[in-house]
Amino acid sequence: MNKLHVKTGDTVMIMTGRDRGNKGKVLEVSRDERKVIVEGQNIVTKHVKPRRQGEAGGLVKAEAPLYACKVMPVCPKCGKATRVGHAVNEGKKVRVCKKCGAEF
Repeated sequence: MNKLHVKTGDTVMIMTGRDRGNKGKVLEVSRDERKVIVEGQNIVTKHVKPRRQGEAGGLVKAEAPLYACKVMPVCPKCGKATRVGHAVNEGKKVRVCKKCGAEF
């Protein structure tokens, strides 16, 4: 089983590449490929052919997947990019911020 440190809906900061330092929400996680799609980041231009009659083709801008190792979750309490720790709270395993200890 491929576990990742980010989940769908997390706010993450991109650590490498041309979008370094930008924050965005995780839209989709591919555990098999170990990639994530971040809202509004890593935008690429695709050439799209019209598939049906009357449909327009052309250039479409879309978010491309990033490797999950290139992003870090942002703590909702302290607002910093942080590693994920785990703790047991009331019998449930929860994710915690390594910097301030807050749950997220």
